[in-house]
Amino acid sequence: MKTINDDASAQDLDPQSDHSSDYLLTSNPQPRRPRGFAAAAANPAGKGKKEREKEKERTKLRERHRRAITSRMLAGLRQYGNFPLPARADMNDVLAALARDAGWVVEADGTTYRQCPPPSHVGSFAARSVESQLSGGSLRPCSVKETLGNQPPALRIDECLSPASIDSVVIAERDSKNEKYTSASPVNVVHCLEADQLIHDIHSGVHENDFTCTPYVPVYSKLPAGIINKFCQLIDPEGIRQELIHLKSLNMDGVIVDCWWGIVEGWNPQKYVWSGYRDLFSIIREFKLKLQVVMAFHECGGNGSSDALIALPQWVLDMGKDNPDIFFTDREGRRNTECLSWGIDKERVLKGRTGIEVYFDMMRSFRTEFDDLFAEGLISAVEIGLGASGELKYPSFSERMGWRYPGIGEFQCYDKYLQHSLRMAAKLRGRSFWARGPDNAGHYNSMPHETGFFCERGDYDNYYGRFFLHWYSQTLIDHADNVLSLASLAFEDTKLVVKVPAVYWWYKTPSHAAELTAGYHNPTNQDGYSPVFEILRKHSVTMKFVCVGFHLSNQEANESLIDPEGLSWQVLNSAWDRGLVTAGENAPLCYDREGYKRLVEMAKPSNDPDRRHFSFFVVRQPSMLQGNVCLSELDFFVKSMHGEITGAI
Repeated sequence: MKTINDDASAQDLDPQSDHSSDYLLTSNPQPRRPRGFAAAAANPAGKGKKEREKEKERTKLRERHRRAITSRMLAGLRQYGNFPLPARADMNDVLAALARDAGWVVEADGTTYRQCPPPSHVGSFAARSVESQLSGGSLRPCSVKETLGNQPPALRIDECLSPASIDSVVIAERDSKNEKYTSASPVNVVHCLEADQLIHDIHSGVHENDFTCTPYVPVYSKLPAGIINKFCQLIDPEGIRQELIHLKSLNMDGVIVDCWWGIVEGWNPQKYVWSGYRDLFSIIREFKLKLQVVMAFHECGGNGSSDALIALPQWVLDMGKDNPDIFFTDREGRRNTECLSWGIDKERVLKGRTGIEVYFDMMRSFRTEFDDLFAEGLISAVEIGLGASGELKYPSFSERMGWRYPGIGEFQCYDKYLQHSLRMAAKLRGRSFWARGPDNAGHYNSMPHETGFFCERGDYDNYYGRFFLHWYSQTLIDHADNVLSLASLAFEDTKLVVKVPAVYWWYKTPSHAAELTAGYHNPTNQDGYSPVFEILRKHSVTMKFVCVGFHLSNQEANESLIDPEGLSWQVLNSAWDRGLVTAGENAPLCYDREGYKRLVEMAKPSNDPDRRHFSFFVVRQPSMLQGNVCLSELDFFVKSMHGEITGAI
């Protein structure tokens, strides 16, 4: 039987033994000296509890101080850096946002690297260690191949090292290289950033005009609104054919046609006339173009548009004379007849029907009338109009009411039906005196700083302001949910599209005043698009975003604190993060080559590691027959979207 002495003898033969086991076996072990809370608990003087309480208070103070600093940092990044950080963001979210903004790829598990060159060739630390000749504080021009050839090899970092250990390894490694690269200038953080930026700039410059082998994005052209008159008759069939010939020559994939409620059900309720649209669709079928239709439940041409005026159905306008509260109403009591108030979505005030029932009846009639076109696949998608201009928004920027850009607009919630909804919400909240609209929100053309509600630290962010804005935006979300539920029934197995506006003015202010009046509760400390996109995802809807391709002057940018790029980044990434299919439509302006390039970059982001892109793009432009369309620029845009442009063009 093995004894303790045998074990000790065996251990003497082991050169690796430090005889610690001998000591433990032959002597009494010394008790471990207590430290920290254990020492306080072992104190015979009975001061342990008091020390623990003091330490807890000190820990709470440190945690509060840390959270206060973090909160200010996050607020600054949201307000001045336009980072759409989550409401409960931590430092990992901040670092990931900063890295992505600098052009890095940050994966879900935290792995971070440059998109180009690939991480297998160039490590993130190696990219920081680029050493080249500096002249006048800047790097000399060189090719990508030359720049990468001068880099030291990537460091191998043990994953178990702490952050401090990693820093020391990098510094030691860099110092050891100084003797080897004696001709190189000393490398500091600024120069490393310049080197990284140079690599990125050279890469983007080489492929600036090269869209070959990029994703194919179908391009649709929107047909003018006045091609069908108020009696639902096609006005100029031959002119339509000439228009489609031009579009076909540009290799357009299809066309968009508005089906106006004011025309189809214009004279009598539930009496639908589709004859003009049947003739139009037959012509489109001849050219073998794809077709998307818009269920347009709004007015056309009421905001100074060049399109023909198409009002709501006459029988609806007649009802509005007796009951004007079926229309949106501003604080002064003025009615807006662009579209019906969402307060009557579930009120039977339209000849015994509710608002959403009226919409559903028209959609069901269209689906029944053109069943053959759905069966043969001519109609590829149906867009559902959900507000003013067919966009999911309140009519808060109505030119007929005197609004001019860049005014903040006005809240449209003063009809009796929405006021009743507000009273019920306030009562449920336990604050019945909140059942009112803000009385210091200015007028249509006010600036945010001129109002007490939208100014910095204004009422928009107090308890009442947050309650009101939540109710106001939730009404918009509920309207979308109600209509899309019935649209999914009417157009089963058909792709549905919803258009989201681009309210980019005053985006750099804390309140985002213009977005608030439009129905998007999107101040700097909250993401107002996420709850909207959750509803779109619920109904498997394609989100079509209005894209701004024109460049705004510095003076205009400073006066209205606009940020179209920041808004687009927030909206598109919020949609993509929720798995939504996205599409685009340009603002109704003609663009030059640079403007079209901006639209292409928005539709197919070159630096997106996930290769996300639009499912299609809609071009809004004047009629081809008017002769004021630059065909060469439009041809460039279509070929770029199709991935046919080479670097030589």
